Amino acid sequence: QPTLALSTCPIAMASGVAPRHVDLRPFVLQGANGARVVPGGLTRVAMTEKSLVVNSSQGGGTKDTWVIDDAWSAEEAMGQA
Repeated sequence: QPTLALSTCPIAMASGVAPRHVDLRPFVLQGANGARVVPGGLTRVAMTEKSLVVNSSQGGGTKDTWVIDDAWSAEEAMGQA
């Protein structure tokens, strides 16, 4: 299986801010009003410099990723609004 090129982003580390490889796992909610993509997701992070390992079972880490959006409401997406 070919290795994919991952994006990098600045990560807050104990020693300061450093670039790390990341991938984003988005989520979709299904409710009474249909499906809606959540504005954000789970970002998987390589914890060491130049590493492409982002899965937690092999030493990667995770961070929540949120996108601020006034129009989005979890209650509305789940049909509870």
